[in-house]
Amino acid sequence: MHKYIIRNAQIVNEGRIFTGDVLINDGRIEKIDSQINATSAYREINAEGKYLLPGAIDDQVHFREPGLTHKANIYTEAKAAVAGGVTSFMEMPNTQPPVFTQELLEQKYAIGANTALANYSFFMGTSNDNIEEVLKTNEKKQDVCGVKIFMGSSTGGLLVDSPLALEKIFSASEVLIATHCEDERVIRRNLEAAKASGRTLTAADHPIIRDEEACFESSFFAVQIAKKHNTRLHILHISTEKELQLFSNMLPLEEKRITSEVCVHHLHFTADDYAQKGNLIKCNPAIKAGHNREALWKALLDDRLDIIATDHAPHTWEEKQEDYLHAHAGLPLVQHSLPLMLHYVKEGRISLEKVVEKMSHAVARCFQIAERGFIREGYYADLVLVDMNQGFTITRENILHKCGWSPMEGMHFPASVTHTFVSGHLVYENGRFDESRKGMRLKFDR
Repeated sequence: MHKYIIRNAQIVNEGRIFTGDVLINDGRIEKIDSQINATSAYREINAEGKYLLPGAIDDQVHFREPGLTHKANIYTEAKAAVAGGVTSFMEMPNTQPPVFTQELLEQKYAIGANTALANYSFFMGTSNDNIEEVLKTNEKKQDVCGVKIFMGSSTGGLLVDSPLALEKIFSASEVLIATHCEDERVIRRNLEAAKASGRTLTAADHPIIRDEEACFESSFFAVQIAKKHNTRLHILHISTEKELQLFSNMLPLEEKRITSEVCVHHLHFTADDYAQKGNLIKCNPAIKAGHNREALWKALLDDRLDIIATDHAPHTWEEKQEDYLHAHAGLPLVQHSLPLMLHYVKEGRISLEKVVEKMSHAVARCFQIAERGFIREGYYADLVLVDMNQGFTITRENILHKCGWSPMEGMHFPASVTHTFVSGHLVYENGRFDESRKGMRLKFDR
């Protein structure tokens, strides 16, 4: 295993930025100091003028394996992730077949172990009928990131709409429950009303069909049932101003029983963008009117929203070109989430320290990830070097997602990732990959 010393970096960690060296040995951060003496056994990396961040941890991605690998697979999407500074991911269960048994869950972990260049964890999937299998996850609470419940529209039997099933899972789960919250009844009512108009529906109808009420009603119900059972609840991809009243910044993150996430596309796009982007930004929950985006930014900065993620959900270009009702919902984002947030750092909308907090520290705290998410001596060396003055433009040629497109194609980013370390292994350096080592299975201090 290689030994490295990163010299003269601007280290961004736990609310401060300071100049220093970082010594990496045997996969971990051995020493952090203003100036470290090291032997020739260590490879030196000159980081002068660059910022050293803990690797981003994305708690919500869809890498499509098994069963949907014409869109993506764990190898391709983890490779895209590390190129964008994401060193760990947590992947969702809506693959084919859905992850409804512990055996299927462990099969995905085996794929991760063999192919993922980033560290990995996988959520257990839920249906109305697999409660006993779901609750077996309690025995693996140090080895599995959580249980995923679609409390709203989904496919493949993943929609959990049985009150009895929800009560049993919320009352008995000893691991974090992550929910997709959209009320199916509201969505169906809005869809029928839209169809009754007789006009041809377009992507601009998406936030009308999957509206603020659909999100709020489902999120409100999830919060109520979690409070009833003192469940550890994490609500994914908050997209509306109305939902923000359900969350608080009165407690430190470690003490919260109910936490929330915002995704980069809900911080970046608004409903005005459907005119140009169309189905390319069709996703669930929908990108909505601009006042929601402004409210999400405010709640992110004041800590009512706890973490930033992507909901990376690749589909083929052809699947996105179908008419609105048949075009698949989801955006490929994991390669560009950190660069997008660095764009907003440059714009003065968020500090670099806050980006690190929301994409690394807070994710580790929220999920109780062991020994990751911080630049600390003894922790695994999941590290990213960024050059805030080395810009790039997203083109078809530099997109690494298997689907080969991005809703932000043509956008110029002012900063870029130059080096990515995963568990002490320099997997990405200035456009080149070293695939000789794979990522590790995440562990949780529960």
